[in-house]
This record gives sequence, C-alpha cells and structure tokens, in this order.
Amino acid sequence: MRKLIILFFLIFSISSFGQRKLGFGSGGSQEDNNVSNTIKKDTVPKPPIAAYKIFTVSGDSTFVDTTLTIQKDYKFNYLRKDNFELVPFANVGQTYNKLAHDFSKSDLIPDLGARARHYNFMEVEDINYFKVPTPLTELYFKTVPEQGQTLDAFFTINTSERLNFSVAYKGLRSLGKYQNVLTSTGNFRATLNYATLSNKYRLKTHFVSQDLLNQENGGLTDQALDQYIGKETEFDDRSILEVKFENAENILYGKRFFLAQEYDLANGKNNRLTINHELDFSDKKYIFKQDAPVEIFGTSFKTTDLRDRVKLRNISNIAGVTYANTTLGKLKIKAGLTNYNYGYNSVFVLEDQTITNRIIGENYAAGAEYTKNFGPLKMYGDFMVNVAGDFSGHNFLAGANYFINKNNQVTAELRSNESAPNFNFQLYQSDYINYNWQTDFENTTTQSLSVKLESANLANVDASFTRITNYAYFSSNDPGYTKPFQDNEDINYFKLKASKEFHYGKFALDNTVMYQKVINGEDVLNIPDFTTRNTLYYSDHWFKRALYLQTGFTLKYFSSYQMDGYDPVLAEFYVQNEQEFGAFPVVDFFFNAKVKQTRIFFKLEHLNSLINSNNNFAAPEHPYRDFLVRFGLVWDFFL
Repeated sequence: MRKLIILFFLIFSISSFGQRKLGFGSGGSQEDNNVSNTIKKDTVPKPPIAAYKIFTVSGDSTFVDTTLTIQKDYKFNYLRKDNFELVPFANVGQTYNKLAHDFSKSDLIPDLGARARHYNFMEVEDINYFKVPTPLTELYFKTVPEQGQTLDAFFTINTSERLNFSVAYKGLRSLGKYQNVLTSTGNFRATLNYATLSNKYRLKTHFVSQDLLNQENGGLTDQALDQYIGKETEFDDRSILEVKFENAENILYGKRFFLAQEYDLANGKNNRLTINHELDFSDKKYIFKQDAPVEIFGTSFKTTDLRDRVKLRNISNIAGVTYANTTLGKLKIKAGLTNYNYGYNSVFVLEDQTITNRIIGENYAAGAEYTKNFGPLKMYGDFMVNVAGDFSGHNFLAGANYFINKNNQVTAELRSNESAPNFNFQLYQSDYINYNWQTDFENTTTQSLSVKLESANLANVDASFTRITNYAYFSSNDPGYTKPFQDNEDINYFKLKASKEFHYGKFALDNTVMYQKVINGEDVLNIPDFTTRNTLYYSDHWFKRALYLQTGFTLKYFSSYQMDGYDPVLAEFYVQNEQEFGAFPVVDFFFNAKVKQTRIFFKLEHLNSLINSNNNFAAPEHPYRDFLVRFGLVWDFFL
C-alpha cells in the first residue's frame, strides 16, 4: 500500500505543474492554445468529455465515461468488471468459482497455470492507452470485509498531441473474517502512446508488475462445517470457526513489457501499406509456501518450510505486413516466433518415474487477418497456425457483423482452436509427493459457433454452441489431493444469455438471465442450468439537479450444481461430483449517487442473510460471503 501512497502524491506533484490545453480534442491548433494561455483561467472553455479518448491495443476506441448507470454498479468491485458469471469467495481478493465457461481462448502456446490466481492478473488486452487534452486522474476506493481497503489510482497526461503516458497502481489488503484468509495484491502499470508528426509511425507500449498474495486455510474442518451449516449463533463470529490449516499462502508474480508498433511504407488516398510488429516479454512466477505439511495433501518430502516454486518466461514476437484498400479491404500477413522456458531448478526421481525440471523450446507460427466493410456489413477473419516447434496447434476466427440500424446489430462468429494444455498439466513438482507428475496429453480442440444480438428495442442476446475434444481438467479422485486428467470424448456445451432493461417513469427493472446445458460431458464440465440477476431501482435528480441518484435492490440466483472444488497447492479448481451447492438467493441493497465527476456507491451486500442467516458456499468447504456494509467512490479529476 506504500507504493499506492507514493503514486498518489506523484500524480498530484505532476498535476500541479498543469498542462497547456492542447485542444486536439475539439479541433484547436497548438498555436491557438499557446495564445489561450494568456486568457484568464475561468474564461478558457473546457474540452468536451469525448476528447478524453481511450484505446485498446487492437485499435478500438472509446472515451472517458463519468455517467452513473446500473452497469457501473455491476462493475464497482475488486475486478472492476461485471462478475455475473462468477461466485466470490468470502474475502475480497480471493478467487472466484465459475457459473459459466468461456472458451474463446486464442493462445497457441500454453500458459503457466494457477488459473485461480489470474482473475485480477492484467493481461495484454486489459491495458488501455490514452489521448487527453488535459491531465486526467481517476481514483477508485472501496471498503473490504475486515481491516484494509482496495484502491486504484490512475493518472494520464499528453505532453503533446502525439505523446501520451499514463501510470497507475491498484492495491488491496484485506484481513477477512475467517482465519488465515488475508489477501494482499498490487498491480502497477505504465503505458506510452506515441505517433510521429506525419503519423507514419505509431507506437503503443506498456509495462506491468503484479503480485497477488493469498493466505490459504484449506476450508472449514468437518466440525466447523456442521457448525456453519447448522447456523449456530455463537459462530456468527466467523473467526472462531476452525479451519484445516493456518500456515500456508500462495503468490503469483508477473512482469511484462509489451510493445506494438507500425510504420506506413505507403499511404495514399485509397491504399495503405504498413509493417507491424508486436513484442511480448513476460515473466511469471507461482509460489506455494507452507510452514509444515498437513495430512490432507498426503505425505511430503520435507517436514518444515515447504516451498513449491515454478517460473515461466515467454518471449513472443509477431511481425506482419498489412495492405489496406478501400475496395478490397484490409489484409495482413503475419509470422510469429515464441521462446518459452517453464520449470523448476531440479529433477525429481521417484520410485517409478523420473520427472524432468524444464520445458524449453521455441515455436514458429504463420497466419493472416482480413477485414472488409460492405456498407452496414463487416466481415473479418483471423488465422494463425504453428508451423514448426514442439507445440502444434492453430487458431481460427471468422465473423460477420451487421448493423440493422442505429439501435440494432447482429454478430455471428465461428471459432476453432487447437492448443496444448497449460504447463502445469504437463509438468508439476511439489514438496508433496502426490503433486508430482509429467504427462503426455493430447492437444485440446475447441470449436464454437456464436450469435449475438444487440438491440435497444428487443434485448441483448448471446447464444453459443461449443464442442470440446480432449478437455484437460483437474480432479480429486482420492480425498485430499488433485491430479490432472484428460477426457477423450467430445463435450458439447450450449450457453444462452439474454439481458433487457425496462423503464417506467423514474423506475427501471434490469434483467440478465442465462441458461446452459452440457451434453456428453456432465461429469467433467460442471455448471448450473439457470442463473439470473434482476435489479429493481429508482433514479432521479435531487438538490436542483446537483445530485443524481440510483437506489434499489439486486437479486442474484443460480440453480444447484456440482460446484468445483478449490486446491490451494495448485491454485486451481478441480472437478468434484459428490456434492451439490447453490440454489440460494442473494439480495443486495444499493444507494449510488453522482456529484459532478464523482460517483459514490453504498451497498448492503447479501442483505437477506440477516433474516435467514448464511450457510451457503462458494466452493466445497469454502463459505460464501456474509452480510457486509460496503461503500466507495470513483472520482475523476479533469485538470
């Protein structure tokens, strides 16, 4: 948290120097703004909000949004994303169980693993770039269940119309209400966005450094489970419930330098020829530490100071040439080289197996992208295939987007991906004997067809059908420890999600409903059939329109299903088919307000547990979050 405080003062130190109003958001020139510096401050017009632009690495753009909507309430959480498809654990910063699956993965090379620690791990696509006429600062704050807070401070400035940089730090510390569930995380990121005067050369680059620590307790003991399920009032103080152990933690570290650059070799009225290059230099490290072994994970090589440590270095370069023509569309030919180094410091020799310590190599890939607009119809495609190296695989996307009118559009996509399971499926070493393996799994193949309707008149509907072959998963066949498995049968997964908001005067009802079905694979892909979220709220302006408020209730419910279990050694979820959880409602009351560029959020979470207590679960042996009073704000400064 010290880093966040230093960053906060650094932001205001920089901001105190001010920034000339460049005016590029409203069409003014640099010379015009130099003259405007002689005008009194209160007579200088403020740039429009649309001038504060946000870009993704793929080139999509939007602008800073300071409105207060019900969607902002859904995203006012630790992830700062809508968590409709997730079930949170008891403490903020812990992991989430899944209510649905997303198989749109497009990687050709395996990742580290430890996916339960990755919910707040910021990937390349999570980093934005900016272009602002005046310095912009955003501060996010929200309370946590016990002793701590979560903060996110962000600052961006354009030193000229062509050069922008930003710096941000997101920090969390929360003790939690149960024993040994402290969370402490930090996400530092810095970006730079640059273009030459002629705009022939353009660059986006960022650096991120992340550390995500969770203390682990293994869940409640059998006796504590009885006390929790039985709603015994003396255990409303959750800190006295006994947990399986209090001496373990796992940490995910990550550092990444990313660079995306392009240069126009030719840029005529109807034709453009551009060379592109992307560099992704990433280091990840996962550590599980425990002071002494516990029996539930089996026997151990050591009696004290257990420490499992694995590291992945991934260096990816993708170069391409893009030809854009107003008649023919845009075609990009690309080739990539990836170097990877995953593993441990020593070889393990067991009685019946010798487990290596490294997976090292390089892979070569080639592919193409194509985009063409036919009036209201946009067609696009992306294909990449591994042509040499230790890993085979491909990624294919073909899609079409049609704008029916300004309020309605439909998108259809066909995807196919073949890639090896993550590295922790292939090779894992641990001080626990049962957690050592080296496998030879087949590639997982995923094929999906999706159709999405976005309609202000009807509803937003997203339907997909996915077929998965050689699905890799973790399961706990023997009580206490987890192993990797692979299902060689085809799994068919159907998902339908619809959302619609109804308005009547100052009242509104926002609804999101999801239906899912697994065919041929119910034992390895566990999801609830039905999930719903319904929000009834009131909106109005108060105090002569100085304050805008939204207040109401949100109900979330999902049907019972065989919820995945959580393994703290691997930081992975595993399939279990013995117990069903779910089928409980969660009702929240909220009172949100907007004053100028500040959004204030107040919420009573899981309000209905005050009436009927709480004995629900986020995973087997891991309780769901109790009633909480939480508040916070998002504050934008336009200097």
